[in-house]
Amino acid sequence: MLLTEQGTVSASASAPLEVSRPAPGFSEQDPEAWWQATVRAVKGLSGAARASVRAVGLSGQMHGATLLDAQDRPLRPAILWNDGRSAEECLELERREPSSRAITGNIMMPGFTAPKLLWVARHEPDIFRRTACVLLPKDYVRLRLTGDKVGDMSDAAGTGWLDVGRREWSDAMLAATDLSRAHMPRLVEGSAPSGTVTAEAASALGIPRVVVAGGGGDNAASAVGLGVVRSGQAFLSLGTSGVLFVVTDRFRPNPERAAHAFCHCLPGRWHQMSVMLSAASTLDWVAQLVGSADLPGLVAQAEAHGLSRHSALFLPYLTGERTPHNDPSARGVFFGLRPDTTPAELTGAVLEGVALAFADGLDVLTEKSDPVGEISVTGGGARLPYWGRLIAAALRRPLTYRAGGEVGAALGAARLARLAAGEGAEEEVCTAPPVERVVQPDTALSALLASRRRTFQRLYRDLKNTFVEFSS
Repeated sequence: MLLTEQGTVSASASAPLEVSRPAPGFSEQDPEAWWQATVRAVKGLSGAARASVRAVGLSGQMHGATLLDAQDRPLRPAILWNDGRSAEECLELERREPSSRAITGNIMMPGFTAPKLLWVARHEPDIFRRTACVLLPKDYVRLRLTGDKVGDMSDAAGTGWLDVGRREWSDAMLAATDLSRAHMPRLVEGSAPSGTVTAEAASALGIPRVVVAGGGGDNAASAVGLGVVRSGQAFLSLGTSGVLFVVTDRFRPNPERAAHAFCHCLPGRWHQMSVMLSAASTLDWVAQLVGSADLPGLVAQAEAHGLSRHSALFLPYLTGERTPHNDPSARGVFFGLRPDTTPAELTGAVLEGVALAFADGLDVLTEKSDPVGEISVTGGGARLPYWGRLIAAALRRPLTYRAGGEVGAALGAARLARLAAGEGAEEEVCTAPPVERVVQPDTALSALLASRRRTFQRLYRDLKNTFVEFSS
């Protein structure tokens, strides 16, 4: 995505990626595919536009374990954020380092990077022995861009190796995985320079040799793109995963409720997040289930069908869940199906299930954060107005939709690039985009969803042990 000097988006391009699932609960990608997709996407922009680039920012999926050998070559496919194989290693890691939650601010989860390395050490010991460095996905792209192994605070906070309050690697957490700082990249703030594009990368991309910013994890960068940079400001991301993000002025962990406490990608700030593993991906799944390629049409049918006390319910835990359950064994469930249940009703149940899960997350965040202010919306699911109305009603809070909200992470990365290049102060660069619309919660719909949410929560409690038995 290209950002003009005036801060407006002038062009964008993308390239697809595929996820490999070699076993149940596994999720992997080839790091080389990230770089090749980056080259294709950048070359999708005009030559004149590329030649005018003055700085580069990076954002990407968090937690992915990219294992490199001594020659900086990937040793295996990267293990991704939504990979659930390391549940046992999470317990082992917290046993090895009893202060884990105090240091990291988080309960150890299979999505995090550190337990993935314990899994590799146990199941692929030769790979572990040959591992010279562990990078996160965007930082592997940075390595290909600059030749430097560098990470930023926001992304590093999701590894399980960072002392999040101190904003530095934790020797204790690294030792608990038989690693050291020598295996980690150098850390910078997201708005700081991290290196310069090499001659080789500049030739491959058709851009000048410019500064590359530290960048940020996808959600922290989205916050910068939405102007969510001050304590109490918040956003909701309706992407593949679902996120509620609140800025805090200090480190405020709440690990017992499976909330994330991470560094922001701007200096001197942190944030809390509730995270659900399956959000907009559940809509893609149900569309495939009912044989429809028309997502907007399917959602329109669900809206026309509406919700009632007797509508089917859906638990959206297709790949397990983080906040508030921290349960990799949880699975998706339809409840209340009847002979006359239609594809429209199934779709409505999926949309509602995600909305109710967001409400669970908001409850967790309001326990140990500053008062949550305006909630902006980002992510591909933001393009579906009916879903926004359901979520606003479930949260009992208005939702603010802003121009360019669906590309928040890319916009935030570009803004961090401007800061790293010294082109403007933070208060000038990290402003909130114009408001397109505000969705107010519908009182009657809020009351209906509150009633159905009690059943939604009880269903998980009743099935929790069964999920474990089913997956063992």
